[in-house]
Amino acid sequence: MLVRLTSQNQVTLPGSMASAFEGTEYFEAAIEDGRLALTPARLTGADAVRFKLDDLGLSEADVGEAVSWARRRQMR
Repeated sequence: MLVRLTSQNQVTLPGSMASAFEGTEYFEAAIEDGRLALTPARLTGADAVRFKLDDLGLSEADVGEAVSWARRRQMR
């Protein structure tokens, strides 16, 4: 089945494919032998936070600094 990659690097799964994974919101993506492989993934709350931080380009050090800053502000 042919799908198109958009200018925003997005691919929409055809309905017949998506219906095979009903209720799945996230997929692990990998390149295997020159092919894109998608595997259904279930996230915990912590996983979702890690993905969001990664999307925002925030490191563990950035989060640590933010927590320290917030604690200092709270002490005032």
